[in-house]
Amino acid sequence: MVMDEPLDFEKEDDPLLPAPPPAKRKKVIGLDELLLDYFQTGKDKLRVKAANSGHGPRGYGSDDENRDVRENEIKFYKLCEKCEEKDEELDARDDVAPWGQQIFGCQKDPSNLSDMGVENCHLLRSFCAGEHLGFDLETQQGEGLLEGMLMDGWLLKFVQTGGSVEDSIASWALTKCKNLFCWYSSNKKLQVSATDFWDSILSLDENDKLLVNVVYFPSYTVLKCAILSYGYLFETPGTKASPSESATADSSDVGPPHNIIAWLRVVSACCKIRKVCCIFSPSEAEELLVIVISLLLDRGLEGLLLIMGECLNSLVSYFNTREWESSCVMVAESIAQRVTMDLNCLRIVDCITIITGTDERIKFLRSQLALQLLKISFGLKVGNVEKMLKLVTSINVKEKECNFFRLYVYLVLMDTLLFSNDSFRDKAMIIDTWRNYLRYCSTQIGLRNWRLYAPKVRNKASYLLQGAVFKKSGGDVNVSDQ
Repeated sequence: MVMDEPLDFEKEDDPLLPAPPPAKRKKVIGLDELLLDYFQTGKDKLRVKAANSGHGPRGYGSDDENRDVRENEIKFYKLCEKCEEKDEELDARDDVAPWGQQIFGCQKDPSNLSDMGVENCHLLRSFCAGEHLGFDLETQQGEGLLEGMLMDGWLLKFVQTGGSVEDSIASWALTKCKNLFCWYSSNKKLQVSATDFWDSILSLDENDKLLVNVVYFPSYTVLKCAILSYGYLFETPGTKASPSESATADSSDVGPPHNIIAWLRVVSACCKIRKVCCIFSPSEAEELLVIVISLLLDRGLEGLLLIMGECLNSLVSYFNTREWESSCVMVAESIAQRVTMDLNCLRIVDCITIITGTDERIKFLRSQLALQLLKISFGLKVGNVEKMLKLVTSINVKEKECNFFRLYVYLVLMDTLLFSNDSFRDKAMIIDTWRNYLRYCSTQIGLRNWRLYAPKVRNKASYLLQGAVFKKSGGDVNVSDQ
């Protein structure tokens, strides 16, 4: 062993030191990679172009090549500008406003209603005298006693025990109890109690007789006075209600009244006793039906659809068979004169079925509403279905002046008119004409047509076409959605 030679362990690498990086190997470029690079950079095209022009090959990145790139960029920029202009034209159109109209304006002071005072109530006078309560019914303290008895249910028990309700008590519970309808009572429990009181005394037993003897009933005059005091704006024929967005949002006196629920419940209760007493004449019931239908356009009442549906069903059932056909036409004409030909009319037509079901009277009401709306829109004096169908199917979707939004409304209304009841189900010529037009709308509107409501018309026509095929076979389905 040589003394100057390193020891065995000194030849080993120090484990604490990092390992030296591996030596880099030069990448070998194959022929395939060279050819790929050659074709991707476009040098072959430059050579062919140079050979055809009779000049020598240009170098990559020359002025001529840069000029071609700039020309392509200019063309692309002009194309983008053209697309932006078309997009601005589409955005410049007026958007379709959502459904909703202002049904209630500012609240008004109610008219003074003639009414017997509760101080003349014999039942309460005998009760106070017999129990020695010491209350004077002619004072405010005595009226407070009545309110307490009403909210606790004792007033109803006394009436049921006696078998009759006096006019003074009935009138007080309706119009004078904190002005249940004509003022906005802050006591919600009092409103509910008064409404329950009237629901109970207007209920029928198993023999279709009133549970208690009632002489005083809520008249049409009282109910109309109440709805007008709420600021109802929909009562004038020929006057379109203003959009809901135009209402004064910061005014506490504008908008749906708080006790409209009590009004709807009392109207519904009055209609249910038609077999015992006809409280409203047919013309009065028609006006009440118009009022309830118009409430469907108030966005502030969306949460009351169930209550409005019950009231609507009661009003529709109030008419007998002989009265309904003519009254339904009158109601449809009145609504068509007031509602606008936009999403609001579709809202009314669809909601009537959604909240009331598919009763035959409801179907007839929907078809008459669609008929009268189309009649007014086309300016026809007579509601000729064949003529309306011809006017709708004559709309050419290829024309630039085609109003697709109006066509969308026409499609829904016409389909509702034809299929809401069985009047036209057996008329093959009308149904086939309608199906052919739906097929035309669903196939002739291009997918690239970005005009207002063009895609919706195409989709709606395709959807209605499937429903028309099903209905013709004898089924029944609601094809008009909002």
